[in-house]
Amino acid sequence: MKSEKQELVPRLRFPEFWDAGEWDVFFANALFEQISNKGHNGDLPILAITQEYGAIPRELIDYHVSVNEDSVKSYKIVENGDFIISLRSFQGGIEYSEYRGICSPAYVILRRRSSGVLDQFFRYYFKTSKFIRDLTKNLEGIRDGKMVSYKQFSEVQLPLPKLDEQQKIADCLSSLDALITAQAYKIDALKTHKKGLIQQLFPREGETVPRLRFPEFRDAGEWNVATIGDVADVSSGGTPNRSEAEYWNGDIPWVSTSLIDFGSIELANEYLTRQGLDNSAAKIFPKGTVLMAMYGQGKTRGKVAVLGIDAAINQACAAISVKDVVLSEFVFQNLAGRYDEIRKISNAGGQENLSGGLIKDISFKFPSIESGEQQIIAESLTSLDNMIAAHAEKLEALKSHKKGLMQQLFPVVEGVSE
Repeated sequence: MKSEKQELVPRLRFPEFWDAGEWDVFFANALFEQISNKGHNGDLPILAITQEYGAIPRELIDYHVSVNEDSVKSYKIVENGDFIISLRSFQGGIEYSEYRGICSPAYVILRRRSSGVLDQFFRYYFKTSKFIRDLTKNLEGIRDGKMVSYKQFSEVQLPLPKLDEQQKIADCLSSLDALITAQAYKIDALKTHKKGLIQQLFPREGETVPRLRFPEFRDAGEWNVATIGDVADVSSGGTPNRSEAEYWNGDIPWVSTSLIDFGSIELANEYLTRQGLDNSAAKIFPKGTVLMAMYGQGKTRGKVAVLGIDAAINQACAAISVKDVVLSEFVFQNLAGRYDEIRKISNAGGQENLSGGLIKDISFKFPSIESGEQQIIAESLTSLDNMIAAHAEKLEALKSHKKGLMQQLFPVVEGVSE
């Protein structure tokens, strides 16, 4: 049903539509119907419903959830251009599918009712903060595991311009998406280049000379063979009692594993008081200390970073304090390039954790610090890191620009009656 018309125009409009008049407002069930087609024989790809990729075949991403043949029979068919209300729609909007496949019957599938509704237009509108706010404003206690229903979706009011303006907005945002994707590819290409360069700049297992060497070091001879424990002291920190309020909100930076992500740590995520520091195993490590995550959820374990500030660390972080035979940036770059290798190290009993002892036993090869080879290698890889960081900032700027543009291109739908 079409809702009672209100004055509705976006803040930002393309010149050819300045005099095109107001947008219409419809209740969502007037534009989209609920689909539940299970007429398949299981030969279609199973789709994962994700916030990052929308609806996408599971084999295209790292998504491993086993399903049996009987349960697949109950799955619903999703067509290219359908929308899916997911378990996280209250957080990230409604997902779009560019694929034909099947998905769990738990999901609500939406399909446009009219040729006057452009899928690509709503692909963007369903991701706006305005729509997500409207979708969830009447829902109480919604959380993971609870789905937004079709009835609840139906009560949301949707703005709709004429088809040519829908197309213009969709084309604009699609072009911006193409720029964002190209920028992300640049970053991935640089990371791949760095990974390959590291494999050449450091000797491989069983070798004592790197396969790629700067010209001035080609005749410099073999590297030293040692362990991390030979070239650095390894220790960890601690976490003050959370129930003691006087231990927190001080001025001493405190770092946990959440900040360890192959870069320089310039800001802490929490701060301790002097009392909190003195009454825990936490201790301050100087700027330049290499940190390694000893354990953590997901892919945290084995990640490394360099302290860009003096800071205390928690017990899940290993502080690698280098001796005067190596440079901290050289150690950081070496360990960063061996992330996959280091993750395979585990404690006795199969626990996927690292300990100080295991980290000390990690093999480590290095040229003499006096030769300057460590410095050149560290500087070249740090330069690549800076380039990657600059491109990452540009990517975030593009994403921020898109978010701001979407806020301007779609008008706010105020409450109207049926």
